[in-house]
Amino acid sequence: MRERVEHIRAQFRDEVRQVADMAALARVRDRYLGRKGGLITQLVKELGALPPEERPTIGRLINELKEEAEAALERLRVQLEEQAEAERFERERVDITLPGLRPLFGAPHPITLIRQRIEDIFVSMGYAVESGPEVETSYYNFDALNIPPGHPAREAQDTFYLSEDLALRTQTSTVQIRALERRRPPLRIIAPGKVFRRDTPDPTHNPMFFQVEGLALDREITMGDLKGTLQEFVRRMFGPQVRTRFRPSYFPFTEPSAEVDFSCFVCRGEGCRVCKGAGWIELGGCGMVHPRVLRGAGVDPEEFTGFAFGLGLDRMVALMYGLEDIRLLYENDLRFLEQFGF
Repeated sequence: MRERVEHIRAQFRDEVRQVADMAALARVRDRYLGRKGGLITQLVKELGALPPEERPTIGRLINELKEEAEAALERLRVQLEEQAEAERFERERVDITLPGLRPLFGAPHPITLIRQRIEDIFVSMGYAVESGPEVETSYYNFDALNIPPGHPAREAQDTFYLSEDLALRTQTSTVQIRALERRRPPLRIIAPGKVFRRDTPDPTHNPMFFQVEGLALDREITMGDLKGTLQEFVRRMFGPQVRTRFRPSYFPFTEPSAEVDFSCFVCRGEGCRVCKGAGWIELGGCGMVHPRVLRGAGVDPEEFTGFAFGLGLDRMVALMYGLEDIRLLYENDLRFLEQFGF
């Protein structure tokens, strides 16, 4: 029995020296101190079968072997844990002398940038910013704006109808009517926002786009006030050298109506790629508010007159940033959008 104890001791010492990780340590512990099949545990179980006179001596040897094995395994466990901690520390070590990485920040969308610029200009001119629902009834979208039944704008091929009486608004002029219902003249408002039309997407059209609608209502407002307002806006937006011109047009909700252009801010009217050689760029539609629209909103057209205008924001963004395809504004391509950060 003594020889067997010494053989297991020598075998244990040899195997412990070869342990290199926690998994190997667990295998050695189970092999020698496991409750069921451990070699040292088995020696303890067999001690009772020895002659009485040999038990004290052999028992002492087995206890010494067990204590030696437990102490050696505990020292090895502590050593392996310290080694693993040192390796983890080295692996996760941060070199504070390295230059930092610049965090990525979001940036305003180019439409937002131009919209804020337009709002700042008109607010400085005494206008308030209004908003309204994007889903409108036929009354606000058509009837209140003097758009009669049978007008092409009311057809399903041009308008996104949600039901017989509800549709996605086709213009932000709807906000004018809602503002007139809440507030009495005099008033000056602009209404920037999304509008929806059944357009086939191409470089200059999108089924969803942004407009800025404007309305000024007071006593003795004339077409001259409209011209002066838009000229001042264009001057602040594109530069003092830019001029405006007005061409007769027709809109159901204004009378008289006009299309307004401004001289190209790049070539100063001489003709270039931006203005397609014309020297002029279309800004939008405008005119004096139709008396029927005023009466429908409860305003006496004999006492108050006013003008309204609508500007295409997407087209303005494309001009300001030299974009040849407005669809880029809605494709959420970060490679494109990150160019407009601060």
